[in-house]
Amino acid sequence: MSDQILFIVDKLNQEPFRKNYNLITFDSLGSTQLLQLLSDVLGEIDPKHAVDIREELPEQTAKRMLNLLGILKYKPPGSVSDLSAFRQGLVTGSKPVIHPLLHWLLQRTNELKKRAYLARFLVKLEVPAEFLHDDTVADINKQYEELMEAFKNLHKECEQLKTSGLSTAEIRRDIDAMEEEKDQLVKRVERLKKRVETVQNHPRILEIARQLRVEKEREESLAQQKQEQKNQLFLAEQRLQRAQLQLKEMLHAVVDSKPESLMKKLEEEINFNTYLVTEKLPRELESKKNSTYILQKVAAEPAMSQSDLNVLESKINEVNAQVNQLIEKRMLKYEPADSKFSMYRQQASIMSRKKEAKAEQLQAAKEELSSVEKQMQQKTSQAHELEGSEVLKGDELKHYVNKLRSKSTFYKKKRLEIAEITAEYGVLQRTEELLKQRHEAIQQQLQAIEDKKGISGYSYTQEELERVSAVKSEMDEMKGRTLDNMSEMVKKLNSMVSEKKASLAPVIRELRQLRQKCQELTQECDEKKMQYNSCAAGLESNRSALEQEVKGLLEECLQEESNYHYINCVKRNLEIQLQRAKEEMKAYVSSDPQERRKAVREQYTRMILEQENLGKKLREKQKVVRESHGPNMKQMKMWQDFEQLMQCKRECFLKQQTQTAIGQVIQEGGKDRLVL
Repeated sequence: MSDQILFIVDKLNQEPFRKNYNLITFDSLGSTQLLQLLSDVLGEIDPKHAVDIREELPEQTAKRMLNLLGILKYKPPGSVSDLSAFRQGLVTGSKPVIHPLLHWLLQRTNELKKRAYLARFLVKLEVPAEFLHDDTVADINKQYEELMEAFKNLHKECEQLKTSGLSTAEIRRDIDAMEEEKDQLVKRVERLKKRVETVQNHPRILEIARQLRVEKEREESLAQQKQEQKNQLFLAEQRLQRAQLQLKEMLHAVVDSKPESLMKKLEEEINFNTYLVTEKLPRELESKKNSTYILQKVAAEPAMSQSDLNVLESKINEVNAQVNQLIEKRMLKYEPADSKFSMYRQQASIMSRKKEAKAEQLQAAKEELSSVEKQMQQKTSQAHELEGSEVLKGDELKHYVNKLRSKSTFYKKKRLEIAEITAEYGVLQRTEELLKQRHEAIQQQLQAIEDKKGISGYSYTQEELERVSAVKSEMDEMKGRTLDNMSEMVKKLNSMVSEKKASLAPVIRELRQLRQKCQELTQECDEKKMQYNSCAAGLESNRSALEQEVKGLLEECLQEESNYHYINCVKRNLEIQLQRAKEEMKAYVSSDPQERRKAVREQYTRMILEQENLGKKLREKQKVVRESHGPNMKQMKMWQDFEQLMQCKRECFLKQQTQTAIGQVIQEGGKDRLVL
């Protein structure tokens, strides 16, 4: 509880309340001050409740607060019996009631502000059923509901935009950054212009560059159009293949079928669908609605602890036991043991359960079949994308299998050939190693002979010269091939340029026609836009007139509604007065003296007699007072003089006490004697 009060004091000391409370001052607040504080908090949530409670009656204050708390969905702690105590505590400003309420309100102020704001527009105005028979009132009520739904949608869109992450600050920063980039680009363009002005024939070069850029953009757009057309062609081919596949399957399914079997199959499907629509689906829909209603009800209630859940489970078990007992009693009462109908009812219930189970199995099988068909279509499309061919079936599949078998035999044959070549490669590799060893031995012998003759390195130099001459001849041959390749490439480029020009010529002519058509369509669009604007202006004027009319009708409806409530109040008052008059007449005419005493007339008669007797007594008392007024005034005057005399004596005595004692005053026999 102390944590709760600390939280309340902390929140009240912050904006927008700024109460400057501490624990002692907050705990010392009276009931009226607590109610005013609660009214201030509610006024912060809903500005309509920012009122001074001293200017309204306690009943009005309690009613106003209870209405707002009902809109805010406040659940008082405790059971139903504690609600009356909560209302009484709210009227009297009880601390055990006000403190938890303030804690709940200050915990979720922003959320409650939104709820109060929405309640202004979403709390539906209940119109009596007898008024809805009027067409005008019904139309206005329908428009009112439509506007409420439109407000809900707009509020949802607004919340989505708020939570989407786009803020005005970010947009402004982006705009500032774009403006800076724009300034930089402008400066860069100016520098480039100054740099280009020094070049000769710069206008001609700029025009050529612009034309080149335009042609590149046109080439990119044409390539994009070509790619789009290829994609569309590919999609069309896929659709055609799927349609052909479906046609083959349907033809294959219809080959061995008869009209009787088809009709029987259709009847079975119709019966099954009828059962689903008329029996199964309505029951499932009703159960879903009930479960949704229960879940909404549970979600609207406050959070429960484990003890509350245990209590609810025990109550549920008790209610289930009572229901079972009532069912057994009902069965014993209406279905005796020897009744023949019980057996038939049991069989019917068993058959209905079996029917429901089979229907569910059939529905699950159909769903599985549809999912498998979808997977098959996906696999077919994937196979078509990978291999570019359809999935084979029937004879085509057999032919494909035979083809694979022939390929497998060919593969085995080639594999044997590869094994033979591998073995031969091993033999050749061993021969190469032996030849390398012999070559090294011969090289060593040759080097020894060269050293012996005094011409060492002669063979190596000769090999190097031969290798360099071979490399030179290869380089010369490569240069010749490079020049030939370059000339061929130039020829190919020239031919490609000419082909591109020839291929683009019809596209350019078509593009010119499309440009002319675009200009015509643009002119037509402008004309249509002018017509649309004129039509929109007329509709806008009609809409404003209709809005004014609706506003007038709404004001008239509000006036009529207030008149209706006023007349109902007057009628209720008259009925109460009439009832009281009937009761008064019944009591006055009754022969029972006790009943007659309860009559208002008798009560007022007794009150009149009592007031008359009281008036007589007061007149007699007034007469006595008048007679004794003169002597009493004299006596009062004498008492006043006596009071003045005693006051004078008191002052003289005090004065004597302050002066120096000169002698002694002796009082004897009613006389005063001074002795010096």
